[in-house]
Formats: sequence, C-alpha cells, structure tokens
Amino acid sequence: MATIPASNATGSVSIDNNQTYRGPFAIMTVLFFMWGFMTVFNDILIPRFKEAFTLDYYHAMFVQLAFFGAYFIGSLVYFIISAIAGDPIARIGYKNGVVVGLLIAATGSALFWPAATQLSYPLFLAGLFVVGLGFAMLQIAANPYVTILGPERTASSRLNLAQAFNSVGTTIGPLIGGYLIFQYFAKTGAHGADSVKVPYLAFCVVFLVLSAVFFCIHLPHVGEGKIEPGVGALKYPHVQLGALAIFMYVGGEVSIGSAIINYLGQPTVAGLSADEAAKYVAIYWGGLMIGRFMAAVELSEMQKAKKQLLLIVIPLLAYLLLWIAKSAPLDALHNGGNIFGLWAESFKANAPVFGKYLPFIGLCWLLFQFGKAQAGRTLTIFSLTVCALLVTAIIAGGPLAMWCVVAIGLFTSIGWSNTFSLALEGTGIYKSQVSSLLVMAILGGAVLPLAMGYIADSTKNLQLSFIVPLIAYAYVAFYGAIGHKIGRPSVSTTN
Repeated sequence: MATIPASNATGSVSIDNNQTYRGPFAIMTVLFFMWGFMTVFNDILIPRFKEAFTLDYYHAMFVQLAFFGAYFIGSLVYFIISAIAGDPIARIGYKNGVVVGLLIAATGSALFWPAATQLSYPLFLAGLFVVGLGFAMLQIAANPYVTILGPERTASSRLNLAQAFNSVGTTIGPLIGGYLIFQYFAKTGAHGADSVKVPYLAFCVVFLVLSAVFFCIHLPHVGEGKIEPGVGALKYPHVQLGALAIFMYVGGEVSIGSAIINYLGQPTVAGLSADEAAKYVAIYWGGLMIGRFMAAVELSEMQKAKKQLLLIVIPLLAYLLLWIAKSAPLDALHNGGNIFGLWAESFKANAPVFGKYLPFIGLCWLLFQFGKAQAGRTLTIFSLTVCALLVTAIIAGGPLAMWCVVAIGLFTSIGWSNTFSLALEGTGIYKSQVSSLLVMAILGGAVLPLAMGYIADSTKNLQLSFIVPLIAYAYVAFYGAIGHKIGRPSVSTTN
C-alpha cells in the first residue's frame, strides 16, 4: 500500500502502514463512541413519537427510515462523485472528512428545537435525515481509516476495538436517553415530543466542539498513491456480496433494537413499562460492547496465553460495568437522596437479572474458541447463533423469549466489523469507494424495520415479525462462510 505526502490543507503527516498508530486510533474512538451514543437514541424516539403523535408501528419506524435512509442517499452521492471526479477523501484527507461530517450532524441536531416547538413529526424526521447525512460522511471516513492504521491482517481486530467504544455509547445511551425523555423532562412539564428538545440541542453543541477539536489536531494523512475516477469498487464480487451483507446485518440489528422496548412490553413476554424496558435495551447494546472487546482480543496477534487471559478478564469487567450502569439511580439525581446508597441497593436488586445474563457471556466465550481467530469463520458461527435465538424468540414466550432477544447483542457484536473488514480486503486504491458502497448499504437499517413493522401491524403479532431479522442474519452467516471468498484478491490473512 502506497502513501501520499502530507499537505498543509489537511494538516496531516504521511503514514507508514507497517506500524500501528495508537495515538490517532485512540482519537478516532471518540467518534465511534459519539455516534453510537446518539444512534441508539432512535430506539427511545420510536416509542416516544409513537405515543406523542399517535402513530402505528409502521409510521413510527419512519424514524429509522429517515435516519438510515440518509446513510444511503449520502453514500450514493459520495459514490457518484468518486466515480465522476475521483475519491473526495483522497483529495481532502480523512481528517477533513470527519470535520465535514460533524458539522452536518450538528445542523441536523439543531433542527430538533424548531421541530419540538412546532410539534412537527415531519420536521423531526428532517432533522434525523440531516444527522444521518453527517454520520454517513463519518462512517465513510472513519471505518477505512481505522483499518488502514496498521497491517491489513489485523484490520478486523482494530475495527472491532473501535466499534467496542461505539458500543460503550450505545450501552450508556438508552439509560440516559430513557431517563431524560421518559422521566426527567416529563416531570419538569415537557411532555410528548417536546421532551427531546434539550438532549438534541446538547448533541449539537458536542458535535460543534468535536469538529473544532478535529480541525485543530494533526492526524496521519492516508491515501493509496493516486486519485482516479471510475467505479472500480464494483469489479470485486466479494465487495458486492459484502454490501448486501452489511444491508442485512444493519437491518437485522436495527430491527431488533427498534422493536425491543415494545417486545418486552408484550404481556406474553415480560409486560415491562417503556422506561424499564429501555434499561434492557442497554443490556442488548451492552452485549455488543462485550462481544466487540472480546473480538478485538481474539482477532489480534497477541500471544495465545495473554489472549486467553484477556478473553476472560475483559468480558467480566465489561459485564460488571454494564451491571453498574444499569443500576444507576438516575431518579436520585433529580429528586435528591443518598445516590451511592441507592446505587448499591439497585446493584444488589439487579443480581437476579445479571445472573441470567452471565451464561450467555460464557457461550460467547466458547464460540470465540470455535472461531479460531478467523474473521469469516467467527462471523458465520455468531450469525447462526443469532438465528437460533431469534427462532426461540418467535416461538417461545415469557422470560426465555425475553432473554433470547436481549442476549442477541452479544452475538451480533462482530457483524459490522468483520463484514466491513472482509469486504475491504484486497481493494487497494478503491478502499474509500468500497467504504461508500458499504455505508450505502446501511439503508438496511431503514428498510428492514419498516418490513418488520408492516408484518407486526398486519398480523397483530410483534413476535412473528422477528422473522425479518432472522432472514437477514441467515444471509450474514452465508457471507462469513462463503460469500467473502468469492472473487476476492489474495491477501495475507486466512479467513
């Protein structure tokens, strides 16, 4: 892989791909955390808007259509520009690509204020669409940048680690979002859609601050030696199949996350209230955090003994963090009281809950052993496990169905990172263009939830609608086993 000189316009330095750049990588994890934190807020917005605007499941899922549809539109525009005039990121640099994405996301977040003031569902959707455009640019820039910051053979490990910090955001997001939107602002007199106004204004400020920080810092400038127009990314069959795998993976994951609050509220499953179910959403997304930290270790090149030790220590620490986070007495922050005493009591009260979750972590560890540090093999094993859990969630009820859905987060954890890195392998100068294709496929997060909502409304059976993510993960399993090998150039890794 060639390098290109730094330019004053990007404020960057050239990069040697034979080493791993830990400093720049650490800086990039901030982005992964932030967009994970904000993306999961959609799962809170869906039941909030469903109630505030008296929507059915289908129209409530327009939240995901607007947000993830923007990924498709933004990535499609990027792909067209790269085909006509050459890769934009190769011209402006990854750092400036990140700054542009943050500014767009800040603009979309700001639109929530007039939308809440006017109580306009379409304007909320417009704001989400603009935020999605910003995140599309961030994804196109950040994902390949992380894979390039070191040897290609360990790209899956680095991307899983970055995505683990994304999952820290998705773990904390439902706890804070559920409290702010369902409790805090409701108690202070802001009801319905108006309760999302202040949180999204805060997001706007954070994005503006981050854009200023990234504009000022120095990051390595990565390129492939030349900029050329064309659609070279489409000549790789494994890329085309990988784009469909990303479509299915994101669609499946988002479908489950979008429906989980209402699913856990079903009398035949758990009968939980919206704010209590939101805490289980945190466990669902927390599973992605645990699984991705484990995958970063398992797919790395560290010594076997150290790897096995970390595969035990890391999930247990992340499990403890998740337990502590779910036990947070957020009401005490508003009402006053002995916060730490209440936290300790809540921690003890949650022991039965997390006792039921621990066996799934043990199963996750076991499946990593079967994966043998191979990205494709591990992707297949984990996706098939998700399929088995979904089948159980469809045909069973009560606590078994509840925990099968909540535990899916552990086993869907590696889907994005492994699929993305496998699709990028061997694509050379077309990495950013391939990335735009893969990010375009995030459209699955808009389409599949709509299909799931339609089935739920038509059959009056939310459990049956989980057949949509079941089909999606079956295809991801195929890509991990066979699809990623079709027409792929020879690379140094074995998958």
